[in-house]
Amino acid sequence: MKIFHTADWHLGKVLQGVSLIEEQRFVLNQFTDAVKEEKPDVVIIAGDLYDRSVPPAEAVSLLDEVLWKLTVDYKTPVLAIAGNHDSPARLQFGSRLMQGTGLHIVGKPSESGEGTIVQLEDKYGQVQFHLIPFTDPSVIRNLAQDDKVDSHHRAMESVIHQFGELDSSKRHVAIAHAFVTPLGEPEENTSDSERPLSIGGAEYVASHLFNGFHYTALGHLHQAHFTGTERIRYSGSPMKYSISEENHHKGFLVINLDEKGDIEIEKRQLTQNRDIRTVKATMADLLQDELSEDYVFVKLLDETPVLFPMEKVRSVYPNALHVERIVNRALPDLATTRVTDIERLDDRELFNSFYEEITGAVPDQETRTIVEEVLQELLSKKGESL
Repeated sequence: MKIFHTADWHLGKVLQGVSLIEEQRFVLNQFTDAVKEEKPDVVIIAGDLYDRSVPPAEAVSLLDEVLWKLTVDYKTPVLAIAGNHDSPARLQFGSRLMQGTGLHIVGKPSESGEGTIVQLEDKYGQVQFHLIPFTDPSVIRNLAQDDKVDSHHRAMESVIHQFGELDSSKRHVAIAHAFVTPLGEPEENTSDSERPLSIGGAEYVASHLFNGFHYTALGHLHQAHFTGTERIRYSGSPMKYSISEENHHKGFLVINLDEKGDIEIEKRQLTQNRDIRTVKATMADLLQDELSEDYVFVKLLDETPVLFPMEKVRSVYPNALHVERIVNRALPDLATTRVTDIERLDDRELFNSFYEEITGAVPDQETRTIVEEVLQELLSKKGESL
């Protein structure tokens, strides 16, 4: 069975006040084209279809457009779950009606587990897909009537236990949205754009909970990687959603599941029309760059302040999102500078001392001349006022 594993679409994402909806359409068109060409047996979307619980209308329209292509035009079953960014109830609305088209969406866990197992067949027999949406411990604690469910690990353990003993005559695939690490230990998130699942270190789930499945398709972390074993994987997001992801190689995973449940994994890359990246340069060098539509975060290396930096940057990078000047030298520690030392300096000496602290060099003759002219002008105006 050929499986396309993707996750974390975050439709409706806004970066620095700029909507990424057209960029998302550009990337997802590549994904649907791949489905049309390669004809997988099933597509998995492992949570965070939307970027927020109440998505904008254009995000809902884009999801509708993509799911129609996959299920109706290309006759490909789609299995999707809610992530921590989604609204479980909104995402699950109409899910029983949609099953007739091959679209299976589980927004929230149920007490009985009804609707959370989808069974598909290939020439070797049956494959059971176990859909586990984002599991908030408080929700699972209430459903299971178990006060011991006090962490995401225990919540996931409770949900998996609900499936009972897995039928050894079938192959089994888990679909989950969680922060899974090899031993349930804390790890750094792969993106600044993904919010924490909980406070106080209770968000981590140990990978051994998924050892009974032939493959586990995970969502939540935005960089593709495996955790614990090669069979437990994050597909990563299909495109970049923050500058912390600029070095990620985005795409989706192709899983080939054979008759014994062994897997072969391939990575398919997706490209953005406009990249999200950092540009480091002086303003003079930056203005020599070729015109680019990329979303850039600019770090200026100029030693002196630059007037109207964004206006100048956007003459080359019209979609620039952020500009800052990098000061390589540490600022002076004013707490160690005595007031009496400062009071002994005249205006010229005070400026020279400040300039040297900030730039690491003494002011040149041109700078001293400008300062002298300004001081003289200020003194003459002060004399006139008297």
